[in-house]
Amino acid sequence: MRIINPATGEVLREVAEADRAAVAAACRRARAAQPAWAATSLGARCEPIRRFRELAVERAEPLARTLALEVGKPIAQARRELAGLLPRIDFFLDEVEGVLADQVVLASPADGLEERIRREPLGVVANISAWNYPWYVGANVFLPALLTGNAVLYKPSEFATLTGLAIAGLLHESGIPADVFQPLVGAGSVGATLLEEPIDAVCFTGSHATGVKVAAAVAPRLVRVQLELGGKDPAYVCDDVDAAAAAAAVADGAFYNTGQSCCAVERVYVHERIWPRFVDAFVSTVRGYVVGDPLNERTYIGPLARREAALGHHEAQVADAVGRGARVLAGGRRVDRPGFFFAPTVLVDVDHTMAVMREETFGPLIGVARVGSDGEAVALMNDTAYGLTAAVYTADRARAERLLAGVNTGTAYWNCCDRVSPRLPWTGRGASGLGVTLSRDGIAAFVRPKAWHLRGA
Repeated sequence: MRIINPATGEVLREVAEADRAAVAAACRRARAAQPAWAATSLGARCEPIRRFRELAVERAEPLARTLALEVGKPIAQARRELAGLLPRIDFFLDEVEGVLADQVVLASPADGLEERIRREPLGVVANISAWNYPWYVGANVFLPALLTGNAVLYKPSEFATLTGLAIAGLLHESGIPADVFQPLVGAGSVGATLLEEPIDAVCFTGSHATGVKVAAAVAPRLVRVQLELGGKDPAYVCDDVDAAAAAAAVADGAFYNTGQSCCAVERVYVHERIWPRFVDAFVSTVRGYVVGDPLNERTYIGPLARREAALGHHEAQVADAVGRGARVLAGGRRVDRPGFFFAPTVLVDVDHTMAVMREETFGPLIGVARVGSDGEAVALMNDTAYGLTAAVYTADRARAERLLAGVNTGTAYWNCCDRVSPRLPWTGRGASGLGVTLSRDGIAAFVRPKAWHLRGA
């Protein structure tokens, strides 16, 4: 498998893909190693994760450079991803003991009865991860899975293979047994093969279409499924805000990481009273973004990671919107340079007949629509199959909470967007997926309760 630099189209490296025999052997080793790992003390499982954190700090710069080269993430944003990994590690280390603690729900000395809940690991977890934030998305799964006593078969995205191998190398160097965490390198076929093995859970991050296939593949065996899928995340800008400040914030939420974030703003609704001022400021902000080499410190917009298919997808959404009456105020086309670059693009006069307002974009392309009331905005925000995040910008907290309470979404933002916290659950509704990562719920997702009825003689 060739690892391509999306900024140049050049081959960075060739890597051997795991074949069916290698996947099966990895699963057997994980199954054999997991009971001993689960039997170790929690402290013994925490210690290598602390060392993993230390190594991630020590080697942050070369790790960020690898991420920038293979994914196209601007280097400053790659460094920020490595830095943002640290509070997640700290959270899991701080909270796992409380999640795993036995819970006595009844103690009755009179009849010698005790009822107790004890939580046990799932077993072997298949972690089919993503390329857009490989450190974040992977760690949301493999860290709590390992800490709670599971073995992990880690299939990094083919577009973040070198980062995936680096993650595995750091974990092994930190003291995680090689058979307890095993990377399986390759394209989607490797993930499909992994799903045929006797795993106990699968955690997948990717598109809705692939997520449905993942769930269907393991459904006959009733394997636990956790899916973080697509989004079409809306932001509504009310009429009582500073238009320029809101425009800068929403633009960053839409275009950070070249728009390739799970919770990137993908459609914007603006109250008609501030429409002209907001649009002028928004377009000015977007036109000021530096597009270029991800290794350049000034670059804000890098290349798309998914090669030609993503460029064609963006072109099709622009053509569809323009054909239905939209206007292009910025960008709208590929950038004339080597690599997989698409100019940061702003469309107005958009509506929900257009693919750009209904189908996931996952890139530097946004539609901005005018609305006449809060009610109209909420109706449009809910006019989607997805339910990952939604944002409202207003000076009035009560107004924001009232509006967001009416939006069917897993995460609600007031005067912010494109933000994830380890303390809060990350979960989607509808086509955005099943299950939860992060928060204490995201740790509990990797254990199962056993009910103990204990009566003394």
